[in-house]
Amino acid sequence: MMPSEFFFRISPDRVLEAVDSEGFETTGHCMALNALENRVYDVRLEDANPVVIKFYRPGRWPLEAILDEHRMLFALRDAEIPVCAPLVFEDGKTVHEIEDIFYAIWPRTGGRSPDELLDDEVDVLGRLLARIHNTGAAMKIEHRPTLDSVTYPLASLELIEDRGFLPSSCANAYRNVVEEIVDVFDERARGIEQIPIHGDCHRGNLLRNDEGWSFLDFDDMAVGPAVHDVWMLIPGRDIHAHRQRQRLIAAYEQFRAFDPRSLALIEPLRAFRFIFYAGWIAKRWDDPAFPDAFPHFGTEQYWQTETADLEEQLDLIVSGAALYEEGEGGPTGEEEPEDKLTNKDFFWDL
Repeated sequence: MMPSEFFFRISPDRVLEAVDSEGFETTGHCMALNALENRVYDVRLEDANPVVIKFYRPGRWPLEAILDEHRMLFALRDAEIPVCAPLVFEDGKTVHEIEDIFYAIWPRTGGRSPDELLDDEVDVLGRLLARIHNTGAAMKIEHRPTLDSVTYPLASLELIEDRGFLPSSCANAYRNVVEEIVDVFDERARGIEQIPIHGDCHRGNLLRNDEGWSFLDFDDMAVGPAVHDVWMLIPGRDIHAHRQRQRLIAAYEQFRAFDPRSLALIEPLRAFRFIFYAGWIAKRWDDPAFPDAFPHFGTEQYWQTETADLEEQLDLIVSGAALYEEGEGGPTGEEEPEDKLTNKDFFWDL
């Protein structure tokens, strides 16, 4: 059986077999968690706390890239930053294989993801994020992608075109708007420092319990501008989001300097996610879960909407009226602008 076939058909028995093989005694409880990119399961143990086992999608990351993620998590844990690091197996490794599929096991972290953040919570998270970035900046990460215009939007565009998903009625307009957004990003990104970042730092990857906050799921860790994690934590465009983002940055600067020029990258980075999201679906279309999850993908209406969304986003980027100004004056205008966020503003692998 090919690795992808096994991955698409992982059964509870094979999940439990993998956990038992690491010296655990499972109860038979195995529940799939909400994740499309990887396969993730909650497993209960006899006389022990539950664990979470993640089977990495075959071909997505080489082993070295997964180990970069794990090294980062251990470095953060050693710095007393609240993250969930993988368990170390008896042979000293954190990654094993079954049917040529990499997997790792984590202790299950309890808590709840916040629907919204209060101001005092923003302060705490700003300081923690700065410490995460300090730890990452001190590490040598060689096997993770760089969050730039080539790796994200242009590679996604090429994949979408090569696989024939773009209808002729939208192809030129879609390519043109992607290229214009890339040009703006490349101009604004000159001289902005790139460091190892979380890469998917939205509220769904935060948990809060009685002991405080935990940052989860570094699976999309990349080398990129620090502002990417900042806007993902506070993704809105309205006056309230602007104020909270400034508050988060002020707390961040208690531990690490923040380049204010990078704020001009927020809206281009938001557009990158729109493009990458479409490319991600196209790339995974052979996974039976994806046609079911995205039934309208590839239709002419889908691409007309995608193109219109990107053209609207480009107008916001280029006009300088991206619903707010991030300078000293704050958002412009008396009314709060519409806070138009979609599932593309939040990543796909929980």
